[in-house]
Amino acid sequence: MARVTSDTATQARHGEPVGERPPQWRVRLRRYGYAAPARSGARERLVPPHPEPGGGRLWGSLGLDGADARRLGRWAEWAGPVLVALFAGILRFWNLGSPHAVIFDETYYAKDAWSLYRLGYEGTWPDKANEAILENPAAAPLSEAASYVVHPPAGKWVIALGEAMFGLTPFGWRFMVAVLGTLSVLMVCRIGRRLFRSTALGCLAGLLLAVDGLHLVMSRTALLDLVLMFFVLAAFGCLLVDRDRARARLAAALPPDGRPDPGVGDRLTLGLRPWRLAAGVCLGLACATKWSGLYVLAAFGILTVLWDAASRRTAGARYPYPSMLRRDAGPAFASLVPVAAVTYLVSWTGWFAGREGYFRTWAEGRRGLSPESLPVPFTGLKLPLPQIDMTWVPAPLRSLWHYEAEVYRFHVGLTSEHTYQSHPWSWPVAARPVSYFYESSERGEGGCTADSGCAREVLALGTPLLWWAACFALLYCLYRWGLRRDWRAGAVLCGVAAGWLPWFLYEERTIFYFYAVVFVPFLCLALALAIGALLGPPGSSERRRAVGAVGAGVLVLLIVWNFVYFHPIYTGLEIPKDAWQNRMWLDTWI
Repeated sequence: MARVTSDTATQARHGEPVGERPPQWRVRLRRYGYAAPARSGARERLVPPHPEPGGGRLWGSLGLDGADARRLGRWAEWAGPVLVALFAGILRFWNLGSPHAVIFDETYYAKDAWSLYRLGYEGTWPDKANEAILENPAAAPLSEAASYVVHPPAGKWVIALGEAMFGLTPFGWRFMVAVLGTLSVLMVCRIGRRLFRSTALGCLAGLLLAVDGLHLVMSRTALLDLVLMFFVLAAFGCLLVDRDRARARLAAALPPDGRPDPGVGDRLTLGLRPWRLAAGVCLGLACATKWSGLYVLAAFGILTVLWDAASRRTAGARYPYPSMLRRDAGPAFASLVPVAAVTYLVSWTGWFAGREGYFRTWAEGRRGLSPESLPVPFTGLKLPLPQIDMTWVPAPLRSLWHYEAEVYRFHVGLTSEHTYQSHPWSWPVAARPVSYFYESSERGEGGCTADSGCAREVLALGTPLLWWAACFALLYCLYRWGLRRDWRAGAVLCGVAAGWLPWFLYEERTIFYFYAVVFVPFLCLALALAIGALLGPPGSSERRRAVGAVGAGVLVLLIVWNFVYFHPIYTGLEIPKDAWQNRMWLDTWI
């Protein structure tokens, strides 16, 4: 009888049907912490509950009644993410104006942002404008003559907000990027909580992002890629909320007993979905920052309709994919693509408002678009395409089309060699980082007291142990998605693929490792998912959970130590040259 009682308790703990003899392989896996998925109704599978907040239990134990305890518990769910974000903000804003220099591509975007703020379009600058700006920002030598630029304006408008508040100074042009970098950590905490149904794992993902070196450097530098990352991450978060809201509507329409209903799964119309509209705006801003946002728009569009099909199947749809195509695909397209297109055009308001912008009046006096104005790879074939009469399109839009066609040809033709260029295959292992700033001095110069001399560097390098561990986490996500059909792993992989794989189409182009900052948040989410598996599923033995906790704790502490070790070369602190050399773990980092 004791044996039967023990088996019954074990089956109940592992979510298995009581009284049925489990397969032998399942019994063997129990010793490693395996727990069979609990069998529940369609309503519970559509809307998995968050675990009861531990803070609520804590306040209840202190004598508060149930309502007050739950209210404080909900506040505690925000306390963790906010504390992690504050920690990230301190790292990003500390000594933000250093180096007091125009580093790497800040020479383009900081000045273009100031030009947008002052003129509404990108003007031109003399050759030695950087020195003049650093010496006397108030006398910035900006010319009203239009300049040819090759990126849309949204990201530069973001940088311009900081310059409008704090002037044309290093702190001013880096301020808004640091703000978005800090907010992105908060978003990852909340996204991770919703994705994993665990506040602890969400905060862990945010902490990993806070201590990633590439994210830190990009949050302290006025480049466009961190702005692009922010809008991509915001779009993913909006789609995640939209998924939960849509599934909640399906669950609410099921019969009272919660069983699957084909009438709900196949025929229910979900109506207005504002969070998906918000995702369209965010994706439009991403495309208006850098064109690589177009690939993310396509990937996330596929992701959201696949989520809809899976939701309808869970609700009882007999034909989930045809039902999704009839009822969800059209509204999804309308919520994302046209909204993103309108947002993109709105970002050009400053260029449209005047007549001085580059190519602003190109279409005036022309009847249409020539074959050379088609931004497609086939233009190089010299096909005998006829002149197209496009006078029905407003001239400013035709001028913008021509401008974008010229920009496309610039991007695909950018094949010049660069010291810090790298192949996308090498990005996950951080094989070739980019040096944004380097300065050295000998003993006795500028306060240097080291016999070997001193060095300062800002190196765009991800925290090595974090990135190398994330490579294994991605393999784990592939296993979870491919063999266990874990939608969370699939969502994380979609974010990584959207930011990484498109660059393999442009292997001949000059590309850089820091482009990978777009998918860094998804690497952190993947690593948090893998660490959650290391901790063990609910219901595992205390020994299994203790061993998992030790392993996870050691890994996280090593990543934090690794970040602290490399922190001087992320922020441009002066260190002895031999200490700098010790941090060059790979020859390709020099």
